[in-house]
Amino acid sequence: MSSGDESTLTDHSDHLAIRSLEDVSEPVDPRITPIHRPTNDVLDESYVHQLSEYVHHEKHAHEFIEKPNEEEPLYIEFEKGDPRNPINFTSRRKWIITLTACFFTALSAAAASTYNMGWPSMIRDLNCTEFQATIGLSLYCLGFAVVPLVSASFSEEFGRQPLYIASTIGFALMHLMIALSQNIQTVQIARFLSGAFGSTGSTMVGGSVADIWLPHERGLPMSLFAVAAIAATGLGPLAAGWMEMNPRLEWRWIQWIHLTVTGVFAVSIPILMKETRSSVLLTRMAKKLRKTTGDKRYRARVEDERASLRTLIYISCTRPIYLLFTEPVVASFSLWVGFAWGILYVLIESIAPVFRTLHNFNQGEIGTVFIAFFIGSILGFFTNLYQEKLYQKTVGRRGPEARLYSSMFAAILFPAAMFIYAWCTLPGIHWISLAIGITLFTWALFIIYLAVFTYLADWYLRPIRIFCPCWSKSQSKHYGNNLPSVHRCNVQQPNIQMGQHPLRVYRSDNDSYSSHSVLQGTCYPG
Repeated sequence: MSSGDESTLTDHSDHLAIRSLEDVSEPVDPRITPIHRPTNDVLDESYVHQLSEYVHHEKHAHEFIEKPNEEEPLYIEFEKGDPRNPINFTSRRKWIITLTACFFTALSAAAASTYNMGWPSMIRDLNCTEFQATIGLSLYCLGFAVVPLVSASFSEEFGRQPLYIASTIGFALMHLMIALSQNIQTVQIARFLSGAFGSTGSTMVGGSVADIWLPHERGLPMSLFAVAAIAATGLGPLAAGWMEMNPRLEWRWIQWIHLTVTGVFAVSIPILMKETRSSVLLTRMAKKLRKTTGDKRYRARVEDERASLRTLIYISCTRPIYLLFTEPVVASFSLWVGFAWGILYVLIESIAPVFRTLHNFNQGEIGTVFIAFFIGSILGFFTNLYQEKLYQKTVGRRGPEARLYSSMFAAILFPAAMFIYAWCTLPGIHWISLAIGITLFTWALFIIYLAVFTYLADWYLRPIRIFCPCWSKSQSKHYGNNLPSVHRCNVQQPNIQMGQHPLRVYRSDNDSYSSHSVLQGTCYPG
């Protein structure tokens, strides 16, 4: 097919458009060149068979030797308005998918903080130290940080829906493991695995939202995602604190309740969720088309980086590192949201000793303090409504940087909130001052969190953008993993922690939207 030529398959493909390499719009990793492209003969070869050949050192067809007589591939794409394309789903279907995914986010966020509320009875029942219990919080963060760097690539190959199902089932089983634990070591292992499975509810949801909503439509769905991620961090302890106060419930029943809710949710996923990854859908259609027509030239563009096991592993495992070291935008935002999220876990770990020691709160009252996280999230939600108005007004001349108005305000509010919280940890100061500091901190964190996800989702096209939020989240959990285990709240001496300001990525009105020099050569502005 010559450059610029375009046609439509009608007999076997249900009106899929076919294009040449020059005309195909679906992008792949920029490191993929025609020499890496698998031959037509091996597109449907299973990874198990490829692995067997590599293990037995057999010569493999994926050695990227270009066949001189092989015809150029025919790339299939959705036609404009095709209802099978996730971006063209009905609004009702989009909202069902969004709310279902956000509920998983809320479950994984609540599991992180409700664990802390059960420490008193857990320490008593398992005969462990407070430090050993604290390690369970850190290991949850570690699972969040490390596993998505690998598991995110699974959604590229197998789709998002299977990963949601598998992760939810594993997440539920880890609650069961904790509830039945007879020693702290079992709890710690289960917490790490719980963070590993629960990470899908955080790192994958932003990608799911970006799959089905156009950039100008993402403001409200992404706000709900941020509300689920942050507000649930407070709502979970609100209930768990009073459960810990009940001698018939305590820490084990906190896990039993989580197990019940997560189990019901796991059953609902196949009903409510549909596959949203368009490249996965196109790959399935291309395989079906090759089988029905016998013509092996048909392929999805993304199969150029997936058909070979070696290329798939190389691209998937190195893409986050590649982006971190080649994209200043990814690196700077990852450090910023990572620092902010790490401080969140320090704050979560400090609330109980501060309010118990200074203000004589019981465990139920300490859990109620966490309602400040919910209030801060609501403030952030309404702030984003104003941010969306600014975005719609200025996106034409500023591009994705129009997402960053509110984050400049948050960059100032964030350290101010930490200053308030730190200097109010004195016996003579009313506890409401601490609650105000927590609320302001959560307000700023909400804005930062949302700005990072929406900005990166807008700038990076589909094969790339899932890993940008994933890496940012992984960096944040890395901070969270290290900070709580070494932090101890000293209620006698206020601890001032300085916030960090975002790198200046905001441009003047005179800058052109299309001339984002930072991104040139690697990713392509959408």
